[in-house]
Order: sequence, then structure tokens, then C-alpha cells
Amino acid sequence: MSDQPTSADDLREATAEAAPEVAEHDTQAQRIAELEDQLAAARQETLYAQADIQNVRRRAEKDAADARAYAATNFARDVLSVNDNLERALAAIPEELRADDKFKGLVTGLEATGRELTNVFARHGLTKIEAMGQPLDPNRHQAMVEMPSDAEPGTVVQEMQSGWMIKDRLLRPALVGVAKRPE
Repeated sequence: MSDQPTSADDLREATAEAAPEVAEHDTQAQRIAELEDQLAAARQETLYAQADIQNVRRRAEKDAADARAYAATNFARDVLSVNDNLERALAAIPEELRADDKFKGLVTGLEATGRELTNVFARHGLTKIEAMGQPLDPNRHQAMVEMPSDAEPGTVVQEMQSGWMIKDRLLRPALVGVAKRPE
């Protein structure tokens, strides 16, 4: 074999010692390649940073929207007990007293208050959970007792306390009695 260079790189190396401009060109080409690599890495890091900023912005917007939508949650829970007491008061008035002229104004006022409370709830995204006759849904109902019944087992046959949703979230589960097979 001879000492002759076999490839272009070998030839370049062999002649670079004799021609300094070739070595300088190689150094510049190497430096340009390094700078291009650094530029590509910086572009990639910039894209990642922009994506992170966009994700943080979206998360902050969602958190702000949730805060606006569900800000009244604790207040709504407290007002639900007032609604429950009003409903119990209306249910406790016997029919003969409802027909009595002395109590008609009181009953009418209590019913109007109940309707207004229901309208306020609706305006703020509170909806009553329909429980009676529905299959037990552990995401919306809390079974308090099983009762012998002709209804399909697992069906709600008694509602002890109404359940409520605020927008798409459970505010308070309905406390229910569930049918079981008669013995």
C-alpha cells in the first residue's frame, strides 16, 4: 500500500499542513456548524418556553373561570338550608288552614318566597336533582335507608332531603331511601 490519501478528508488533512488557508476554512466551517447547532437549540428552547407560557395562561384562565362560576358555592350551601326550612314549613301547613282566610296571605307569601328563592337559584346555576323514581346514582344520591318496595331494587322511593348541583358540580347529594326486594 502507498502513503497516498484515500478519501477527500484524508487528502484535505494531508494538504492542510502545506496550505494554511484550507485549515482556516475548515476552522470557520466547524465554527459555523457549531453556531448553527446553538441557533437550533435556542430556537427549540424558545418554542418550549412559548408552549409553557401558553399552558400557564390557559390554566390561569380556566382557574379564573372556575372561580367566577363556583364562587358562590359555600353561600349556596348555606342558603339551601333556608330553602329546606321554607319547604318544610309549607309542607307542615294543613289544607284546612290553607283555605282559612286568616292564613291565606301567610301561605301565599311563603309560596311566593319559595318561588323567588328557586328563581334566584336558577339565575346562579343551581339546579335541583331529580331523585324520585330514578335509579340510585352514587354521584348524585346518598342512600340513607333501604326500604321494601314493589319498585325495581336500587330505585329511589323516598327523598329525605333534596340534592342540588351548581352548574356541572355536585353541591349537595340528595338523601334518599332506596327500594329493596320485599322479604
